Amino acid sequence: MISIYKAKDYKELSRKAANIISAQIIMKPSCVLGLATGTSPIGIYNQLVEWYKKGDLDFSEVSTVNLDEYIGLDATNEQSYRYFMNYNLFDKVNIDKLNTNVPNGMARDLEGECDSYDSLIHSLGGIDLQLLGLGHNGHIGFNEPGESFEKGTHIVDLSESTINANARLFAKKEDVPRRAITMGIRTIMQAGIVLLVASGEDKADIVRDAFWGKITSQVPASVLQLHKNLIIVADEAALSKSPVTDNYTVLR
Repeated sequence: MISIYKAKDYKELSRKAANIISAQIIMKPSCVLGLATGTSPIGIYNQLVEWYKKGDLDFSEVSTVNLDEYIGLDATNEQSYRYFMNYNLFDKVNIDKLNTNVPNGMARDLEGECDSYDSLIHSLGGIDLQLLGLGHNGHIGFNEPGESFEKGTHIVDLSESTINANARLFAKKEDVPRRAITMGIRTIMQAGIVLLVASGEDKADIVRDAFWGKITSQVPASVLQLHKNLIIVADEAALSKSPVTDNYTVLR
C-alpha cells in the first residue's frame, strides 16, 4: 500500500513526518528506526527534538541504524554522517549512543563492515520504520541507478550527479568522497514501514517518475511501489507533476 500525505510546505512536511516517527516510538518504545541524512530530514529531527524537550517523546529504548556513510571520513569530520546525526539528533535527546549505528567508513575491511552491518540489523530484529529522502536521479540511500534490487549493505561508487548535489556541503567539489557504504535496496525493502519525504519543485519530476512510472533499476526508488507499507510525505511543489489532488491519498 502507498499512502501519500500532501503538505503545504517544508515546515508542514517536517511536522507530518515527525508525527509518524513519534507515533512509532510511542507505540513501540524499543523500536528500531532506520535514519537518513541530507537536508530533507533536518526539519524532522528538529521537530522530534522539540517534542522531546517538551517531554512528549522518550528515546531511551530506541535503537537506530543509518542508511549510509562516506568512505574515508571519520566520525569527527563535520561532513560525515555520524557527525550529522550526533549534531542534529543524538546529542539533543536521551538516546543511548551505544544503540545508534552508522556504517564505519574508516573500517580496514570494508566488505566485512558491510556484512557486519546487515548482521547487526538482523540481530536487532529488523527495521520497524525506515526514513528516506529521494535523490534527483531516484537514488535512495546511496543506491544509484542501475544497482541491483537484491543487494544488501554494500560499497558503491557515487554517480557524478550525486557528487554534484553533495558538493554544496563541502569547501570544494574535489573534497566530496567518491565512495560510500550504503544499505542495499533489499535491506530497505525489509523494513516494516518506509517513510519517504520529498520537498521542492526540483523533486517533482523524480517523484512522478518513481511512483507513477514503471519499476526499473534506472530509478531505484521505483521499487518502493512494491513495498507493503510505503508512506510518502511531500510538499505541494514536489507533487506538482503527480496526479495527487487530495491532502491524503492511498494508491493500490
